[in-house]
Amino acid sequence: MSNPAAITRANRIFFKVAQSVFRGFSLLYLRLSIEGRENLPTDTGFVVAPGAHRSIVDTAVVAVSSKKMLRFMGAESYFKTPGLGWFLRSVGGFPVERGTTDRESMRIAEDVLRSGEALVIFPEATRYSGPEVQPLKDGAAFIAARAGVPLVPIGIGGAERSWPKGQKILRPTRMAIIIGEPIHPAERAEGERVKRSEVRRLTGELQATLQKLFDRAQVRAGV
Repeated sequence: MSNPAAITRANRIFFKVAQSVFRGFSLLYLRLSIEGRENLPTDTGFVVAPGAHRSIVDTAVVAVSSKKMLRFMGAESYFKTPGLGWFLRSVGGFPVERGTTDRESMRIAEDVLRSGEALVIFPEATRYSGPEVQPLKDGAAFIAARAGVPLVPIGIGGAERSWPKGQKILRPTRMAIIIGEPIHPAERAEGERVKRSEVRRLTGELQATLQKLFDRAQVRAGV
């Protein structure tokens, strides 16, 4: 039986091609600036936690934030959309069912991280509007704590101005992303369960950090 967490050479090639296209498009059309790449870990898997999630274009700009391959964990509805679902799976993504404890997706996520890969989880879970990062779901913090890997917060600026919900065309307005310093979960003994208090601590620190990074990214994007 195949391992759902594993990816093929074709997945890696497809991701690199898509990443190159996104990079060129983002630099030329969105004048994307990226700050803080030095904060991305090089010796371990990690959870990429972007905020504020304001636009569907967020996925593309986050994909070019790292030189390494990023795996995406997204809502099941995206993977059921014709064309989009095929693309997401082709670049190594996998779905999670919102509103439930999707144990299979959680297991795949942990396997991805323990293999040394980077996993993208939008902790707000869906797109919102406005200047405030909305209350985060605990999933990103819980998975990072379970796998024993850091959370890497990323603030995305200018996305809502470029392509808000309901708008059909992406505007060529400036965007910026700022990568923050990793947030590390507390060490725990082999087999010890992740404490709810630790998940709350990580989520709270992530929320505060994302708001600061989002504010800075908005200024840098000229919003």
